[in-house]
Amino acid sequence: MPSRSPQLVGRAVRVLVCTEKKTFVTRELSEVRVTFEGIEGDRHAGHTRPADVRTPWYPKGTPIRNTRQLSLVSTEELALVAETLGVPKVLASWLGANLELTGVPRLTHVPPGTRLFFPDDAVLAVEGENEPCIGPGKVIEEHHPDRVKLASRFVKAAWERRGLVAWVDRPGVIRAGDDVRVMLPKPVSYVLP
Repeated sequence: MPSRSPQLVGRAVRVLVCTEKKTFVTRELSEVRVTFEGIEGDRHAGHTRPADVRTPWYPKGTPIRNTRQLSLVSTEELALVAETLGVPKVLASWLGANLELTGVPRLTHVPPGTRLFFPDDAVLAVEGENEPCIGPGKVIEEHHPDRVKLASRFVKAAWERRGLVAWVDRPGVIRAGDDVRVMLPKPVSYVLP
């Protein structure tokens, strides 16, 4: 398929799912099926979601399109977060991620509109950066109780390294070990008149 936009190739290291409502921590699978609602069985699946603090232009709870069906993180950025926090590792599952990718430089900075193509038909559309919050920091702190204030320090350590949220643009299967073709959108400069 010819393309006029820059492309990268990365790899899916892990695919993860959370089927419980009491936690956001994910568990690893060898593959997941994605539909237009997201990952089958995942707690974030659905065509819609309630508006929350991320969408202050709507009253809280208003049904809106679910553009946060999947959470993606980078192996390289997880290592930087761990280094900044002074811990041996930060796992994708602790952050509630659905996909851990490697080989995509500065994954969190990939622009909205980027498409991620997987070998078995699945295509994800990037909504944007998944800004860090204290929840994953609390999970990291549980795994490193000897470290001081990890929960609150996580937000700063993960700033612009927390990964992305995306929605399913085309159904299919995503497997650990899959190559992922990253198609960046055509750069656009918009200046107010």
